[in-house]
Amino acid sequence: NLCRIKTSFPTSKGLTALSGTRVVCEYKGTLVMSNIQRQGVTRRWSDAVVHNGVAHFVEVADDPSQDMRGQVAQILAQIDTRLALVGSDRTRLLQVLIYVTDLQNTPALNELWDAWVPEGHAPSRACVQAGLAKGYLVEMVVTAAVM
Repeated sequence: NLCRIKTSFPTSKGLTALSGTRVVCEYKGTLVMSNIQRQGVTRRWSDAVVHNGVAHFVEVADDPSQDMRGQVAQILAQIDTRLALVGSDRTRLLQVLIYVTDLQNTPALNELWDAWVPEGHAPSRACVQAGLAKGYLVEMVVTAAVM
């Protein structure tokens, strides 16, 4: 098994905003490639990571001074933007994990969510009460297929 890492290569259509690493391995005479592409890389996190045609990212409200309804609306708009950047859309959502500071706020979340998710394309979803950073009421962890 011989592997090498290549960091300079053309990105896939729709992923030109991403940087990436390609691991190329030869196993029993077969060439196996694994692309990992990262967007908005910092020392601690990446804004999005795409691997094997699946995008992974997390969104919190840009303006945490808003109430639950305002934060959810911001996050859903931010998800739309991120999906477009990675070459996906709402119909390709696979899973969304939602963390909220208070489950009493879920009616506002569900109202906005139901209007946002395209009919027939709801992802698997969990909503969990959790402690979040000060001011933040909701955080969403998104997994989506890339076109």
